Formats: sequence, C-alpha cells, structure tokens
Amino acid sequence: MEATNPQKLDYWKITLSGVFKENAIFRLAISLCPAIAVTTGLRTGVLMGVAVVFVNVMSNVTVSVIRAFIHPRIRMPIFMLIISGWVTVADLSMAAFAREAYKQMGLYIQLIVAFASIFTRAEIFASKNKVVPSFFDGIGMGVGFMFSLVTISFFRELLGKGTLWGFSIIGAKPLLIMLLPTGGFLATGILMAFFNWIDIRFYGGKGAGGAGGH
Repeated sequence: MEATNPQKLDYWKITLSGVFKENAIFRLAISLCPAIAVTTGLRTGVLMGVAVVFVNVMSNVTVSVIRAFIHPRIRMPIFMLIISGWVTVADLSMAAFAREAYKQMGLYIQLIVAFASIFTRAEIFASKNKVVPSFFDGIGMGVGFMFSLVTISFFRELLGKGTLWGFSIIGAKPLLIMLLPTGGFLATGILMAFFNWIDIRFYGGKGAGGAGGH
C-alpha cells in the first residue's frame, strides 16, 4: 500500500494542477477566444467545455502512445494532426446529437484545433510522459477549462438575460452589456482577478505555476 500511495497522490496533483494552478483561462490567460465567444449562455459553455475535455484527454493519450515514433523535427505538425482528428470527432458528434447548440457554436468547436492550451500539453507533457499521467493531465486541463467556461457563462447569462440554461430566474435583463464582447472581457477579467486574489491571500502567490510545472 505504501508503494502505491505516492503514485496516486501524483495523479491527483496532476489533475488538480490543471484545474486550479495551471487553469488555462484564469491562471495562464490563454485560449481566451471561447471564453468570450461562447459564454453568453450556460448551455453553450457546458457543451464547449465537454468538447475541450474530450479533445484534451484524447490528444494527450494519443501523443503519449506514439511519442516514441514521432521524429522531433516534425512533432508540431503531428501534434496538430492528432488534435484536428479528435476535434473532427467532437465536431461531428455535436452536430449529430446537439444540433441547436451546434448552430450557435459550431465554428468555435472547430477552432479548438488552434487552442494553445491543448497544443502545449501535448508538447510539454504528453510527449514526455506515459499514458496514465498524460490521461490525468488531459483531464485536469480540460476540466479546468470547462470550469472557467461554466463560471463565466453562469454570470453572463444570469446578469445579461436573467436566465440560466434558458429558464427565467430574475424575470428581467439587468445588465445587457454582459451579452456583448465587452461584457465577456469584463466577466473574464473580474473572475481572473478574483482567483488571483485567492492565490495571493491564501497561498502567498505561490499557486501560479508556469505551463511546464509538472
């Protein structure tokens, strides 16, 4: 038992690091386009988050499995090819099973190919680690991204439309600006500042690791 506990602890730390310490939006401030574009509604935020989790995990696992066969000089186009393949799977699945939401966010699903948060994990983690750690890294980074989108979507829909998941909550539209790109930047900036304040207040500013923290 003693021999397995450190390994489990490492996997747990890897996952939590992606959610909090290396959160792509709130901590690293990368891949911000979907945080602004698809977070006007909680439903689209959740679906986009699910797609990112899927692509992040599957890309990490695929890169890890074939890492020994990838020549260093062509690793970047190979990573892009792997990511684009899994994005295509997510795109077609959403088009088939969530058509109404796909009409609003189909373009942004395709743009997952260019997400720096996914590409960097393939480069700095999955290409250097075995499958199981890469799987947990993908889970952590994906869930962290999803958590950010859902949080931003929650406040933007509630304050901008007075609804949540399309159901009326307030019965009014108190801050219509929250539905505009300006509101997206405002909500993202405020939440980013809040999480940075938590880090400084409770962890002395030591919680923010670089992208290569693992």
